[in-house]
Parts: sequence; C-alpha cells; structure tokens
Amino acid sequence: MVGEGQVQPCGVDLTLKEAHGLEGDGEVDFDNSKRRISKSSPLPFDAEGKLRLPAGCYKIVYNEYVEIPLEMAAFGYPRSSLLRCGADVRCAVWDPGYHGRSESLLVVHNPAGIVLHKNAKVMQLVFVRLEAKAEKGYEGQYRGENK
Repeated sequence: MVGEGQVQPCGVDLTLKEAHGLEGDGEVDFDNSKRRISKSSPLPFDAEGKLRLPAGCYKIVYNEYVEIPLEMAAFGYPRSSLLRCGADVRCAVWDPGYHGRSESLLVVHNPAGIVLHKNAKVMQLVFVRLEAKAEKGYEGQYRGENK
C-alpha cells in the first residue's frame, strides 16, 4: 500500500523499513545450484528513528509489498536526494508476476557516511507497460519474500 506523498509523476517512492549489515560472502553460479546468498543482520535505529551508516554496502528492505501485473515490469532508481548525499540504491529488474517486500543493495560511497531515518524515501519504482502480457510470471525464490 502506498501512502500519501509517495506517488510521483514517473513512479512510486519506496520507503526504508530496515537496513542489514552483510556478513560473509555469497556465491552465484549459472543455474543457481550453488547459489548462496550472503547472510545479514538487521541494524538498529536509534531512539529517534535514525540509522548512521558508514561507507560500505548494505541490504535494505522496503516497507511496501509490491505486486507487478503480468502486463508490466518495473525498474528501481535511487532518489536524487540519496545520490546527492553520496549513496546509491541498486536493484534488479522487477519482473511481471513478482510480488513481495523486496530487498535492494544500498551503497554508501560518501566517506563520511549517511544518516537514514526510518521510513525515508530511498528509491523510486518506475513501471513500464509491456507490448504483450507475459505468458508466465516470475516464479523464482524471491516471489512472496519478506511478507
């Protein structure tokens, strides 16, 4: 569900539910038979709802549960304010039929770090209509994640 102030002219803003520190390596192969996702642990917000992150890579989880229709796909882009603070959000394509509370990679490039508030707008999801409805929707392991 999208709250007031999240609908933009070209998309919908997604907000920060939590950030996780990455713990250890991961493994990626061709057919996912050896895939091993890096473990992570949630980082606590302070009493004021702030999270100070030093330069580095983090996994973030959004508040919004997204459902992509079969006739659409979506692309995520960092909010310009995030970029102007020296941080970036990276994500994969949001396939037709995907649904879940997605995760992305937050990269803090700024050597001084960044402070994020709980529920901060960090990414804009931009939808594109496909020429034809997908015959089959996304069925990968991330479908329905983070309910």
